[in-house]
Amino acid sequence: MVSLRTARLDIAYEDRMIVEDLNIQIPDGQITALVGANGSGKSTILKTMARIIQPKGGSVLLNGKSIHKQSTREVAKQLAILPQNPTAPDGLTVYELVSYGRFPYQKGFGSLNAEDRRVIEWAIEVTGMSEFADRPTEQLSGGQRQRAWIAMALAQETGILFLDEPTTFLDMAHQLEVLQLLERLNVEQNRTIVMVVHDLNHASRYAQHMIAIKSGKAVASGTPAEVMTPEVMRDVFGIEADIIIDPRTGVPLCLPYELAGRKSEVRVKAADRELRPAPQVAAAFR
Repeated sequence: MVSLRTARLDIAYEDRMIVEDLNIQIPDGQITALVGANGSGKSTILKTMARIIQPKGGSVLLNGKSIHKQSTREVAKQLAILPQNPTAPDGLTVYELVSYGRFPYQKGFGSLNAEDRRVIEWAIEVTGMSEFADRPTEQLSGGQRQRAWIAMALAQETGILFLDEPTTFLDMAHQLEVLQLLERLNVEQNRTIVMVVHDLNHASRYAQHMIAIKSGKAVASGTPAEVMTPEVMRDVFGIEADIIIDPRTGVPLCLPYELAGRKSEVRVKAADRELRPAPQVAAAFR
C-alpha cells in the first residue's frame, strides 16, 4: 500500500530547476532510502515531500490529498521531519526538547496535559533516553543527541518519519546506534521511514526500499537487490563497483574499485608486473 507519493513534481530554486516531473512512491510500513551523489537533489526532494519547500509544480500526495494545501497543524499530525544537523538552544533539556513534538496537539498557548506527558515519556523511553531526560542537550554525545531529536519526532505521533542524513558526522558506533533505533521503530511500530543516506551499504542494510536519484530524477527504485547493481552504481555515482552479498544479512554490499571510465594507472602498472612480497615481509616468514 502507498499513501505517500509525488505526482509530476517540479522543484526550483528561483529560476533554476532542480527536480522535474518526479513520480515516486513511498511504500507504507517500510524504510525507504534516497541515495545519490552530492547535489543530485535527494535532500531537496525529501524537504519538499515533508512540506518544508513549496514545489514549483506538481504535487506531493498524502492519502490522495496535496500536503501543500493542508494546514501545517494537520500535516504535522501525519508526518515528522528530522532535518540535517538540527540544533537546540543551550540549556534545553531532553525532556523539554521532546515536549516540542506535542505542539500540533496543543491549542493556543496551552500547557502540557496528562496525555502529552505520557507520550513524551514514552518517546524518551523507546529511544533509550530516560536516564538523560533532565540533561541539557549540549552535554550529550552525538548519538545521544540524535536519539533525543528522534524522540521529539516520535512525540508527534505520526505514521511517517523523514530524516535528512541522520548519521552525518557520527562515528561508526553512533551511526549503528541511530540506524538500529530506526530499524526497531519500523519493525515494532510499523513506522514509515524515509531517509537520505550517503552510505550505500547502510541504505542496503537498513532499508527495504531504495530510490536512486540523479540530477533530480529517479533512475532506479525497488529493493536493495534491484537498485544496488553495477549498472546503477556506474550511472548514478560514476563508479565501477563489485556488488557482493553480505554473508550475515543476505543484502547486497557495494565495493567500489575505481571511477567509471578512468582506469587507474597505478592499477594497470600493478597488474602488469608480477606481484611479489616486499623483502621485509618475505624475511619475516623465513
